[in-house]
Amino acid sequence: MKLWGGRFEKGTSQDVDEFHSSIHFDYRLYRQDILGSIAHAAMLGKQGIISPGEAQTICKGLEEILKDFEEGKIELSAAHEDIHMNIEALLIEKIGQVGKKLHTGRSRNDQIVLDTRMYTREIIHEVIGLLIGLEEQLLELADKHKDTIMPGYTHLQKAQPVTLGHHLMAYFEMFRRDIQRLEDSLKRVDIMPLGSGALAGTTYPLDRQAVARQLGFSVISRNSMDAVAARDFVVEFLSCASIIMMHLSRFCEELILWSTDEFRFVEMDDSYSSGSSIMPQKKNPDVAELIRGKTGRVYGDLISVLTTMKGLPLAYHSDMQEDKEPLFDGMDTVKSCLSIFTGMLKTLKFCPENMLKQASRGFINATDVADYLVLKGIPFRDAHYIVGRLVLYCIHNDKVLDELTLDEYREFSEVFQQDVYEAISLKNCVERRNLPGGPAPSAVTKAVDEGHAWLQEIKSRYKQA
Repeated sequence: MKLWGGRFEKGTSQDVDEFHSSIHFDYRLYRQDILGSIAHAAMLGKQGIISPGEAQTICKGLEEILKDFEEGKIELSAAHEDIHMNIEALLIEKIGQVGKKLHTGRSRNDQIVLDTRMYTREIIHEVIGLLIGLEEQLLELADKHKDTIMPGYTHLQKAQPVTLGHHLMAYFEMFRRDIQRLEDSLKRVDIMPLGSGALAGTTYPLDRQAVARQLGFSVISRNSMDAVAARDFVVEFLSCASIIMMHLSRFCEELILWSTDEFRFVEMDDSYSSGSSIMPQKKNPDVAELIRGKTGRVYGDLISVLTTMKGLPLAYHSDMQEDKEPLFDGMDTVKSCLSIFTGMLKTLKFCPENMLKQASRGFINATDVADYLVLKGIPFRDAHYIVGRLVLYCIHNDKVLDELTLDEYREFSEVFQQDVYEAISLKNCVERRNLPGGPAPSAVTKAVDEGHAWLQEIKSRYKQA
C-alpha cells in the first residue's frame, strides 16, 4: 500500500511505478532529506504538535537511518517512488507507528524544494572551492610568465604584443566573475521553503524560523505558492555552470590550437593526452577536447529545465521532477571539468621561445610605429595610413618592420629617426603598455598581487563559514 493510497481502490501498475519513480536519481538527496526531517520533527515536538517524546524517537530513528546510509546498509525501493517516501517507510519500519507522524504539517512539494536547495547550496560551495584552486594555479603561472612575450590576436590574426602572464590573467578575471556569480546566486538558494505545504501552507503552528536556523538558512520563503512552484534557483545555478563551462571551453580551444604544430606554444603532458590507434606519431589533446564537448552538455541541462518550466501554471506539477537529472548532471559535469582542467593546467609545458618567434612575425608592432609618429606630431589617422603603406611595402619585399633600414622608413615619412628601432622593440612595446590592466610585466605583477589578496579574502570568508 502506498503511503498516499487511502483514496485509491487499486494499486498502480508496475510500469507506472517504474515510470513514476525518481529514486534512481534523487537518492543522492538522502542526507539533506534526513537532516530536513530531523529539523522538522524537532520543531513539531517543541511546538507541541507531536509530543517531545515522539519527536525524540523520530529524530533518533532518522539519525540511525542516516548512519545506515553512510555505511551502505540501505536498499531503496522503486515502489516507494522517491527518496522521501523511501526514508519515511524505513522510519516506520524502524520505530513503528510513531514514524507516521513525521509528515505532519509537511508536503513532498515543500520537502523536495528544501532538499534541492540544501544540496545546491553545498554544491555551490564545492564549485567555488574548485574555482579557487584554478585561480591559484593561474596566478602562479601568470607570475612565472609575466615577461614571456607572445602575440595577442584579434580575428585569430596577430594583432599586438602581449605577455603570456597577461593572457592568463584574462582567464583569471573570467573565473573571478564566475565565483562572484555563484556567491550572488547563494542569496537566492539560501531560502528555507519548509512550511509552505503543497501550496497553501498549513494550519499547524509551525516555527519556520526555528527550522531555518537549525538547517543554516538565512531566510524563510515569503510566499507558499512561489516556494513550491519556483525552480529559478536551479536555472540560475545551471546558468552559472554554463558560463563557467563556456570559459573553460574557450581556454581549452586555445590550448588545443596552441598545441598544434602550426603554433607550438604549449605541449600537453602525456598524462593528459592520448594517442592514435592508427597513427603512431599522434599526441591528441583529448582532455581539452572533452571539456569543450561537455560544455554543450551543460548548456543542454540548462535548456532542459528552462523548457520544462516555461509552460507551468502555479503551483506544483510532476513535470518539476524533471529538474533533478539535468541539475545533477550539470553539477557533476562542471565539477569534474574544473578538477581535471586544473590538473591539466598544472602539467602544461609552455614554449616561450616559439611564442617570441611568432611574435616577431605578423607586424604586431605596427601600432607602435603609428604611436611613434603621433609622438612626433603626426595626426593619428595620417600615421595609421603611413604605417599601412609601410606594412604593404614589407609584404611586397618579404621583410618585417624591424628589418627596414632608416632610409626605407624615411621614404614614407621624414620624421623617422634612429629611435624608431627602440620604439618598435617587442620588449619595449610590451613594457610601455603599463596602464592598470595592461600587459606590461609591471602591470601583470600588480594584477597578480591584487588577485592573491582577493583570493585570500574569499578563502578566509569560506573558512569562517
